[in-house]
Amino acid sequence: MQSFDAVLFDLDGTLLDSAPGIFDAFCHTLAQFGTKATQQQLRRFLGPPLHESFSRLLPPGEVERAIGIYRRRYAEKSGPLTGVYPGVPQMLAALRAAGYTICLATSKLEPVALQLLREKGLADAFDCIGGSQGDTALDTKTAVMRRVLSRPALQNKRAVMVGDRDNDMQGAADCGLPALGALYGYGSAEELAPYAPLAMPASVEDLRDWLLEHRAGMREPPKKSEKDEDP
Repeated sequence: MQSFDAVLFDLDGTLLDSAPGIFDAFCHTLAQFGTKATQQQLRRFLGPPLHESFSRLLPPGEVERAIGIYRRRYAEKSGPLTGVYPGVPQMLAALRAAGYTICLATSKLEPVALQLLREKGLADAFDCIGGSQGDTALDTKTAVMRRVLSRPALQNKRAVMVGDRDNDMQGAADCGLPALGALYGYGSAEELAPYAPLAMPASVEDLRDWLLEHRAGMREPPKKSEKDEDP
């Protein structure tokens, strides 16, 4: 059985239910360009970097302007619409108590991610926090993950990535990390399965239990002897 002593978490759709705020910021931004999209159409943009998303929605020459509008709207109006998935604070506390090194790898701008975590009372649960730096040199999940993995807190650690979208799985594969697919988030089994995640927990509680069961160095429960077996 594989075991780990560090975990990298995605943010949107894995720890935070950020869909309401993201939908609001996208709809506001697209309106500035005289276009619109339904929430169902926007669901595929829950998770990927903004440059990638707006490149699919707008002409190339409008992408950077759209990103600026989106970020201003998110900072001023949309961010507070974000919520924490039930059970996440308890999961992080349990992982910390079990000795895990806990890190964040998100496509959100790093200062925005840190502000959200502080507002939700989660910032102190992390040993390191990594996010996008707002330029194309560090605007993919793979690039963010590589930067996080270079941090001192993760040296000589056996890490696993947890995310809910295909870009999380691809980033893990690019970095040589095993991954877990959070099915309670915004992705689907059909989206995640091609990347062969170790497991696809259906709830935060299932994710917590899997990580605790696979904590490196933890003693396995004693095996039953023959006399202990049920008749």
